Amino acid sequence: MKFAGAAWKYGDDVNTDVIFPGKYTYTLTDLSQFASHALEDLDPDFAKQVQVGDIIVGGKNFGCGSSREQAAVCIKLAGVPVIVARSFARIFFRNCVNNGVLPVVCPEAVDAVEKGEAIEVDVAACIVRTPRGEFAFPPLSPSVAAILEAGGLIKMLRRKLGTEHLPMPEVKFAGE
Repeated sequence: MKFAGAAWKYGDDVNTDVIFPGKYTYTLTDLSQFASHALEDLDPDFAKQVQVGDIIVGGKNFGCGSSREQAAVCIKLAGVPVIVARSFARIFFRNCVNNGVLPVVCPEAVDAVEKGEAIEVDVAACIVRTPRGEFAFPPLSPSVAAILEAGGLIKMLRRKLGTEHLPMPEVKFAGE
């Protein structure tokens, strides 16, 4: 599996409150609206200009803060399939995996990328390709790889249970 796109580069400690603003956490219930608010408080241009396949590049502790799953969901719905960072907050890392967004830890690649540059993530080779070179990242565990290949945890479990043909229940948020 390979992903290629333009880099959207951000710094250290990007928290879930700026990935998906807290003011929408319990007010937005329509998933189709999530992408339009992705990174709104950090980069007002992101949601308007991001292209399907673009890649977010972040510093250390990307996704810190609250455990809100909407942060990973809005990134996926914006069309971003992979995030390359120095490191990830543990819960955000898992929320990405569970929602089918590939989190890649590769500090050297982060140093080599400038905003807007074309980069590629080659999952099979465990390489991030940038204009300044190729950088290795650790291979995915078999369980994480299986979840990501299926498009997320729910999709993987439905496939394993043989229920992928059944309709999905409507997603409801607290307070509805």
